[in-house]
Amino acid sequence: MFSLVTLFMAVSALSQTQLTGIVLDGEINSPLPGATVVIKGTTNGTSSDLDGKFALSSSVATGQVEVSFIGYQTQVVSFKGTGQNIDLGVISLNVDGNLLDDIVIMGVADIAKDRKTPVAVSTIKAAEIQEKLGSQEFPELLNTTPSVYASKGGGGFGDSRISIRGFDQKNIAVMVNGMPINDMENSSVYWSNWAGLSDVTSAMQVQRGLGSSKLAISSIGGTINVLTRTSEAREGGALSMGVGNDNYFKSLASYNTGILENGLSASVLLGHTFGDGYVQGTNFSGSNYFVGLGYKSKNDKHNLQFTFTGAPQTHSQRYSYVTLDQFIERGENGEPNRRYNADWGYLNGERYSARENYYHKPVMSLNYDWNINETTKLGTVVYGSWGRGGGGGLIGSIDGGINPKNGKPISYSPTNAEVRDEYGQLRMDDIVSYNRGVDNQFGGSVKGSSINEKYSGFTKMNSVNSHDWYGTVINLNKKLGESFTLDFGVDARTYKGYHFNNVSDFLGATGYKEMGNKNFANGYEVTNSYGSKVSYNPWASKNNDGVTQYNNDGNVRWYGGFTQLEYSKDNFTAFVQGAISNQDFQRVDHFVNKEDPGTYKDGTAKPEWKTSWKSILGGNVKGGVNYNIDDNHNVFGNVGYYSKQPFFNGVYINNTNVLNPDLMNEKIFGVELGYGFRSAVFNANVNVYRTSWEDRIERKSTSVTIVDANGVEKLQNANVQLNGLAQLHQGVEVDFNIRPTGSLTINGAFSYGDWTYTKDVSNATILDRDTNEVLLDANGNPMIKHLYLDGSKVGDAPQLTASLGVDYRIVGGLKVDGTFRFVDKLYSKIDVMASEKKDALGALELPSFNLFDLGLTYTMNVGKDKKNSVVFRANVNNVFDTIYISESNTSTRAGDKYATGESWKGIDTGNQVWFGTGRTWNATLRYNF
Repeated sequence: MFSLVTLFMAVSALSQTQLTGIVLDGEINSPLPGATVVIKGTTNGTSSDLDGKFALSSSVATGQVEVSFIGYQTQVVSFKGTGQNIDLGVISLNVDGNLLDDIVIMGVADIAKDRKTPVAVSTIKAAEIQEKLGSQEFPELLNTTPSVYASKGGGGFGDSRISIRGFDQKNIAVMVNGMPINDMENSSVYWSNWAGLSDVTSAMQVQRGLGSSKLAISSIGGTINVLTRTSEAREGGALSMGVGNDNYFKSLASYNTGILENGLSASVLLGHTFGDGYVQGTNFSGSNYFVGLGYKSKNDKHNLQFTFTGAPQTHSQRYSYVTLDQFIERGENGEPNRRYNADWGYLNGERYSARENYYHKPVMSLNYDWNINETTKLGTVVYGSWGRGGGGGLIGSIDGGINPKNGKPISYSPTNAEVRDEYGQLRMDDIVSYNRGVDNQFGGSVKGSSINEKYSGFTKMNSVNSHDWYGTVINLNKKLGESFTLDFGVDARTYKGYHFNNVSDFLGATGYKEMGNKNFANGYEVTNSYGSKVSYNPWASKNNDGVTQYNNDGNVRWYGGFTQLEYSKDNFTAFVQGAISNQDFQRVDHFVNKEDPGTYKDGTAKPEWKTSWKSILGGNVKGGVNYNIDDNHNVFGNVGYYSKQPFFNGVYINNTNVLNPDLMNEKIFGVELGYGFRSAVFNANVNVYRTSWEDRIERKSTSVTIVDANGVEKLQNANVQLNGLAQLHQGVEVDFNIRPTGSLTINGAFSYGDWTYTKDVSNATILDRDTNEVLLDANGNPMIKHLYLDGSKVGDAPQLTASLGVDYRIVGGLKVDGTFRFVDKLYSKIDVMASEKKDALGALELPSFNLFDLGLTYTMNVGKDKKNSVVFRANVNNVFDTIYISESNTSTRAGDKYATGESWKGIDTGNQVWFGTGRTWNATLRYNF
């Protein structure tokens, strides 16, 4: 009996065939760990290891091996032989032409394809996002992309901003799975609302320039397409925990069922983040969640995906601009204290932030892809978003006694140095004591009355900006023969924004008296406060009882159509597309007296409390061609024209119901040429572009000098409404990657731009940054200025950038990477005070700087068949702790009114600046199963 068993085992062993091979990423010729290798028609399979290698036993003599990886085209390799080792050699998987078709909803998302779509594009995959993002903001990951600049703004959690080719994020189309997420009133993107987006992203693609999106959206500078996971992700999950500087902590858990036999699937993700923040007084706490449910029919005709995601958060901010000499005063040895923040203090011994942002913007979507037949596909998404939240900040004034110079009373605002202690922090205990009427520690004899008003006592107010938003995008794709493809569809949205103030904290007072509501001649008293903390309820109340300062709604309707005809044959691709959209705008001001129609003393009509709908037609036309000269070289070109509707505040000016008499569409014309080279070792792209922008209406933050009722001059944080801006942006971009060995990758990028204003602005209106009211000059007239901008550089983004990165796999699962980045020709924002002079010198050029980042990754395969993995990642950003100015709000030069005569790296210390972050670190441990 024993002999028979031995004989059977020997025969069985002889009949086994050992299959081996290596799986590579065909795009960059590097190992592809985790690829699935299965003998076709069976459940016998394995996964490639860290070096892309696999070994698989087969009991059949002849068959096929199917090699697959999410986001790549599946390869099928035949084998034949019995009882022997068969080396299948190198199996290269190419990126799916539909880019992650089995993960993301593709029906409405416009994804550029390499060597086919004629636009300048960069794609970042989930693995790189997980590795290199760490505790940085999501946009910062793009800083090594040509012509892209991301900074942390004031330094608060999620307060970062991004620009592409010198255009800010209001003029960059940001989409998630094809859904536009730019605010429908002002096109803003607040990254704190999307703090959890990086955790659910499968890939992020940046299209610079007018892009390939068929929608009539604000893709002037570029388009950021974020492609998220869906319920169709392969079965498995992950647990991770991360720590970092300044008590940073992040935890995350996710699980995917994979597609079950009945076609159903599910995916969930939960995360939580908190920390103190690098900047003083910028502590934060936030969570993120993702739920995906799906159904895919067995015949692949129907694919239904439901997703619900959000990231409720509360974070303290650095909001008030600080002059360079104040940073230096708070520092040591002549070096500035980059962490200094003027917007916080201590109350009863506890840290108290005067500036907080809180928001929860859940997004729910239902995507349906229908493969009608072999030539016709229909993609549809229906979505809704319910944003709730705003920002809290101090308003009011405090009696400061008598000015000895002119004998007039002094009043201190929250930005005055007199309300801060020797450390530059707000004297919160003294402020509360003043409001209660106990005493006045600010030099005056008047005490608070326990009932605050707009100009009496300090009150922490919430500026609430909530909304309800619903929309749909439908796209029909039809193949017209072998070479032509026709797309056409509709884009419809409706939006209602709620804008008002309510009280966050009375700060010792018992109430607040509102005198600005024209419906109440004698004013009214508010006694309810709401704090400045986020609600985790996706459909929380708007909290619009007891409103103060202002109360208005912005209603926007958008409906449009788009079409694209594409020709693709052999090495040549061409497309032409067009879109038309109609936007309807309506403003409702609940503080305007409905019973008081008529005219003002000058004969002009008083605005109605509710405007009629204002309809504005816009659209675009774009076209481009790509030609693949051979397997290595390709060239492309594109051209486009936009007629773009202005933002809501350009339709109804100065935050009133007054329709802009100079209302007109913005005109954008862009042209771009590009060249690409592809090989197994070296890839490169070169692009040149030119974009002109006319009749632009914009609002920018600034500072101005105002004279208060007591004749005291002071700087005021403000916004400037600019009508008729004109700009010209042109430049060249280069990016490349080199793969000299299987273990080493070198990436580089360079961009040079020439971005200038080409006209003056004759009617720039100045608005209070907190209340949105028009500021008045010393004579009581609205502040409207002529700004000499013609020839000035466009600021807020560097016009010369370069980067060089190296990734090196030392051995097995151990890898290190480093990135060097150089920034030059970075200019200040528009400075109203400096630009109103005829001999204005324009934007101020800031000092150049360079930064260096390091990272280390160690991956270890664990568990049965080594299918699970443990990944450790550590990042150090700004390794050499470089001190640099990331942006300036002013362009003060020697001899100007507010110049100090002192300089730091050639910049007058009277300038209001924000510094970039110093050295930071983070480490993450992740278990994938």
